[in-house]
Amino acid sequence: MHVGVLPLHERSVEIIRAGQAESGAYSAAPTFPVYRDYCWFRDGSFIAEAMSRVGEAESAERFFDWCAAVVRADPRGPWDTRYRLDGAHDPVDWWPHRQYDGLGLWVWAMRNHVARHRADARWDDAAAATTAFLAEHWHEPCHDWWEEREGVHAVTLGCIWAAVRDDRIAAAARESCERERVDGSHAFLVVLGLVGAHVLERVELTLRYHRHADDEYYGGGEWPVLAGLVGWARCLRGLEASAQLAWTEAQAADDGALPEQSGDRLLRPECYAPWVERWGPPASPLLWSHAMYLILRDALGA
Repeated sequence: MHVGVLPLHERSVEIIRAGQAESGAYSAAPTFPVYRDYCWFRDGSFIAEAMSRVGEAESAERFFDWCAAVVRADPRGPWDTRYRLDGAHDPVDWWPHRQYDGLGLWVWAMRNHVARHRADARWDDAAAATTAFLAEHWHEPCHDWWEEREGVHAVTLGCIWAAVRDDRIAAAARESCERERVDGSHAFLVVLGLVGAHVLERVELTLRYHRHADDEYYGGGEWPVLAGLVGWARCLRGLEASAQLAWTEAQAADDGALPEQSGDRLLRPECYAPWVERWGPPASPLLWSHAMYLILRDALGA
């Protein structure tokens, strides 16, 4: 898909580059006031994974430098879900301050990058501190990917396992996946190889690209992030994923911006306007959306 004079994948790289701060942190959504001044470990890790895959090694490494600096500032942890772009603590009362998924993910993305580009692993000390913390605290409740529920969640355990590689954590992730409600994030467990095709089928049949059946955030639309995850999981299972790529491309605005979620197929249309009144229009561009598009293109060999 072409946006203006640039194909969408090139525009995605351009948007991500523009959203990366001097510190190396990625602004979650540079034009959305609620997100723009903050970097999440989770979002940033997927963004760095995407940039590493498309050859933007320096961008990915600057993000890993930022992560390592945050960890080194308090090497025993715990660390927050998000920080300001300069690495300072979040001064806002953002209540889900504890999310362990992003901590596992930055180590996972960093190791992928080192293996992919044979990079100098100058982040080993920070990764060791992170994995030591996670190995001790993996079983403790924290907030889920969507920052809505507190508990011990399947995808959080999967993200921790990706860094720690403890069989007990893998088993706990599988058990939680079978026990908890169907969630779009479960597609990432398929990507990690922790669960099989039946979980992907359940996600697609129940949710398609929705986060969960109870979603009310901006009316509960479908997320390009989840289309990317589902497509990525399908690729790894040897299944066709061109539909997920095409759907994501169809969500792009004229300037190439991919939103946090689509305004079509809302689960709770009556909830859309109250969120707009509270925070303004939905976030666009969301850098995580662009990252998942790039990852899916790479997985498809595009």
